Amino acid sequence: MKTTRRKFGMGALALAAAPYAPAIAQARDAVSLRFNWYLGGLHVPFYYGRDIGAFRDAGIDITLNEGRGSANTVQVVAAGSDTFGMADSSSLIGLAARGAEIKSVMSLLNSTGFSVVSLASAGIRTPKDLEGKSLAVSPGDPLGQLFRALAAHNKLDMSKIRFVQVDPAAKVAAVLEKRADALLGGADDQFFLIKYQGHEPHALRYADHGANIVGMTILTQLSTIRDKPDMVRRFVRASVRSWEESKKNPKAAVEAALKVKPDLNAASTLDQMLVDFELLDSANSKGRIGFGAQKDWEQTIDLLKQYRELQTNQPWTAFHTNEFMPSA
Repeated sequence: MKTTRRKFGMGALALAAAPYAPAIAQARDAVSLRFNWYLGGLHVPFYYGRDIGAFRDAGIDITLNEGRGSANTVQVVAAGSDTFGMADSSSLIGLAARGAEIKSVMSLLNSTGFSVVSLASAGIRTPKDLEGKSLAVSPGDPLGQLFRALAAHNKLDMSKIRFVQVDPAAKVAAVLEKRADALLGGADDQFFLIKYQGHEPHALRYADHGANIVGMTILTQLSTIRDKPDMVRRFVRASVRSWEESKKNPKAAVEAALKVKPDLNAASTLDQMLVDFELLDSANSKGRIGFGAQKDWEQTIDLLKQYRELQTNQPWTAFHTNEFMPSA
C-alpha cells in the first residue's frame, strides 16, 4: 500500500508538472544584436531568420537593434549593452588593439564593399581612370584612408587626384551636382542612392583592385565567449541559416524586413542585399558563410597598420575565431 501511494504521489507530481514542461522546453537565451546602421539590405537576413524561426529553433530569443555606425557598435558591445554587434573589421580591430575585450565570431562579409562610386557617364572603369578626377570624401573617413592602399597597389599618381571634402550625407549630391566626379562609398549603399534617383551608377570596388579588407563582422565580448560558448555556437548556427535561407528566398526576406519598417524601398533593399551576397566570399573564404580566412585577416591587419596607423603585434586570431562555425 505504501508503495502504491508513493507511485500515485509521483504520478500526481508528474501530472502537476506537465503543464509547465513545454515552457521549460521552450526556455530560450535572450540575446540582442546591434547593427552597424539603420535597417538596410545588409540586415535583412536577420529579420528573415527571426521570422522563419531560425533563432527560436536554436534556443535563441533575439532582439534586433539598429545602429549608429560601426565605431559606436563596437563600443556598445564592449560595454555589455548588447550581446552581439555588427561592425566593420577595422572598427573591431582598432578598439580590440587598444584593449577592449571583444572578438569577431563571424567573418560575415569577407570582401569589402568600399568603392569609388560614380555616374557611369564619368567613364571611370579602371584605377588609372581616376587620375585627373575629383573624389568626394569625408574627414576621418576610413574609405579615404584605405584609398591610399588602392592607389599604391595600382601605382596611381595621387598628385593628379583632387579630394573634395564633404559631409557623409552630401557625397551623393556632390556627384549629382558635378562638384565631384565620384565619391568614396559603398557598393551596397551610395551606389543605389544614385540609381534610385534615376541615374546609372558605376562602382569600382577596392576589393577587385588589390585593396581588400574583411568587411562586416559579428562580434561579442570575450567573457561571453568564455562563459556561454554553447549560446554563441547556437547564435552563429542560426545566423548562418538565416543568410542561407535568405539567399534561397531573397524577396521573402525583404518582406520580413518590411513588416518592421514598411517605408523601406523594397526594390533598393533587395538590390543592396544581393550585393551583400556577393561580398560574403573572398577568394580565400569561398562557400562558408561566416568563416574567416587567415590570409584575409592578416592582409586586413597589414593594411590597417600601413594606412590607418594600427599598432598591434597580436596575431589575427586575437581578433577573430572560427571555433563557433557549424561543421562544413
